[in-house]
Amino acid sequence: TKDATRLSSSGLSRFPAISGPPQNGITLSQWVDHFSGATPIAAQGQLEREQNSRQVVQKMKARVEKGYYVFHPPVGYRYGKDKAHGKILVPDDPVAAIVRDALERYADGRLASQTEVKRFFEAKPAFPKSSHTGTVRLTKVRETLERPTYAGYVEAPNWGVSLRKGHHEALISWDTHQRVLTRLKGNLLAPARKDINADFPLRGFVCCSDCGEPMTSCWSKGKLRHYAYYLCDTRGCPSYRQSVPRAEIEEGAEQILRSLQPARQLVNLARALFTDLWQRRLTTPERDRDRLLADLRGIEKQTDTLLDRLVDAANASVVQAYEKKIEKLERRKIDLAEQAAQTLPPEGRYEEVIEHAVAFLANPWDAYRKGGLALKRTVLKLAFTAPLRYAREEGYRTPEIAFPFRVLGRVLTRKCGVVDLSEESSNRFLDEMIIWTPQIEALDSCGAPEP
Repeated sequence: TKDATRLSSSGLSRFPAISGPPQNGITLSQWVDHFSGATPIAAQGQLEREQNSRQVVQKMKARVEKGYYVFHPPVGYRYGKDKAHGKILVPDDPVAAIVRDALERYADGRLASQTEVKRFFEAKPAFPKSSHTGTVRLTKVRETLERPTYAGYVEAPNWGVSLRKGHHEALISWDTHQRVLTRLKGNLLAPARKDINADFPLRGFVCCSDCGEPMTSCWSKGKLRHYAYYLCDTRGCPSYRQSVPRAEIEEGAEQILRSLQPARQLVNLARALFTDLWQRRLTTPERDRDRLLADLRGIEKQTDTLLDRLVDAANASVVQAYEKKIEKLERRKIDLAEQAAQTLPPEGRYEEVIEHAVAFLANPWDAYRKGGLALKRTVLKLAFTAPLRYAREEGYRTPEIAFPFRVLGRVLTRKCGVVDLSEESSNRFLDEMIIWTPQIEALDSCGAPEP
């Protein structure tokens, strides 16, 4: 090299020791003349590069601390110019709309697994693919689902910058982001598979009671015709390869769905309960907001106390423990702040929500019976909170049904027309029926699978 500043001080040590006769026509004196004084120049260049790198990181870190995203823009965003903020993330349509739609579908359960999100992205020509074959890697899907950037927040854990509100436009709400993270931590419910078809709509949703794994299905060729079976294909299971006729599996599941249909008076009770909870939430926003703000002030006080202790701490493990606790409190502050800003239900959606939710609550079997394969799968996801478990000798185990159905079942068991719910249960009843709405709208829209 002719520029010695491009050499590092440690780089000179990599040159071979010169001894013996000249090699390639280069004499020892020529080597000495060429590199005399190179070491101090190289050290100066290395210092300048390190200082420049440190300054760049400091400036980027300071910008993140102020709420600006400074890294390569995530899928669905690009950098734009703003008079007030300078270089800032802006939505990059139509990709931004695709990402927003996928995140909301996953949060609502319309896309049940990361694999379904992957296929959703692959079906969109505008979405950037991971390879020339048109596929999207699951790692990219997971990264997209976990990014708080889409909810309008920024962070830089490697630089010690905790999660904070960003200045860029969010594609989804913080509540939607939290529901996405919750679903990522939970179990799959009736995940979509390429080998699921209308012949076996319960494949993947019915599990073997002996091992807990999803049952598979197949057609078996008889002497005169083919026969349909469900079976457990888990090696080591007592029910391994023990076939169960398709009719027995599906008729049992259909009977469970029929049993969920409440009496008309209970449907009217559910409508009245929903209306009462909706109106209660509308008339008490100030009280809820005050409670949330009081909790927020309590979190801030705890954070200040921990920061004071952190300054006085000398033990490295104690410091690390305090930092983790402070990070958890900061995330809790974000949750409370978002809840305080959204204490009211969605305006103008009462009629839309109650008609869809109560109609499904009144007769889930009817929606299942009339729908195609995709709609049947959606009904299963809405009606049950976990896959059905089937035992060859005893039949279906007690199903885990959705919370609104459990509330009505509790009223029926007590044989009274009074619903006594705690505040937490009341909010859960209302929130789950609100979450049902976009999925039930999909049931009403068409019978084809969603892309």
